[in-house]
Amino acid sequence: MNNWDEIKTAFQVARMGTVSGAAEVLGVHHATVIRHVDALEGRLGVKLFQRHARGYTATEAGQDLLRVAQATDDQFHQLAGRIKGRGNEVSGDLVVTSLIDLSSRMVPVLVAFQNAYPDVVVRYLTGERLFRLEYGEAHVAIRAGTVPDQPDNVVQEFRHHRVALFATKAYIAEYGRPNGVKSFGDHRFVAHDAENNRAPFEQWLRQNVPASSIRFRSSDTRAQREAILEGAGIGFLPAFEARSRPELVEVHPEQEGWSGPLWLVTHVDLHRTTKVQTFLSFVKDAAQEWDE
Repeated sequence: MNNWDEIKTAFQVARMGTVSGAAEVLGVHHATVIRHVDALEGRLGVKLFQRHARGYTATEAGQDLLRVAQATDDQFHQLAGRIKGRGNEVSGDLVVTSLIDLSSRMVPVLVAFQNAYPDVVVRYLTGERLFRLEYGEAHVAIRAGTVPDQPDNVVQEFRHHRVALFATKAYIAEYGRPNGVKSFGDHRFVAHDAENNRAPFEQWLRQNVPASSIRFRSSDTRAQREAILEGAGIGFLPAFEARSRPELVEVHPEQEGWSGPLWLVTHVDLHRTTKVQTFLSFVKDAAQEWDE
């Protein structure tokens, strides 16, 4: 097992499912991919792939190899992320992740930070999945909800994130204003498409709004926001964003558990680096101007 090129090639074949796909990722000719896989199978004395018209499918032995190769690949990414953050200068990539809902607040902060430190390349990642700090996927994560408990992370309470139910004045003119939970069946709602969404306010909505009243669903919170603004129904929005929209009206008293703290999360190996500490101080100062 001293030829890492062959293992790397087999790993990419398993990931991509085709020789041509692996060749493109690796930047080599497809004949090289076939030669590496054949050589590795010959050295191990076992078939790693089933060949068929649509491509290559990993055998049980191939799946074992894939698991080990994936773990090794993750560890190399982790190492690379840590090395990138170790410098004493505020330069290079700064990778920050947060909820999409925070982008209107975070982008101005990130642009201001880049203006202050022009050698920084900002990478701002948003989405519902948790980017893995232990694998170097981000330097700083801003997370909502319960306190993050992943091992080897440094967690600091940041700001309060308030969400509430809003509708447009045009919606209220057409359908009226809800008079408590009992009237929700007479209204139209905008919600996340996934019924098992973990956000506490989405869970509350599913428990209190009849399924037939959830008339617009999307997995993209930006699409949900636009649907609410277009009058599709009542839905949850960050309070800070709704305040900037005079056409929106809060339609229900806030309930316990809807809102909660935001957390600044860093990995212990990168937490004390100059770049990360500089950004943490910068974003904390900027957030002093935020309202909830």
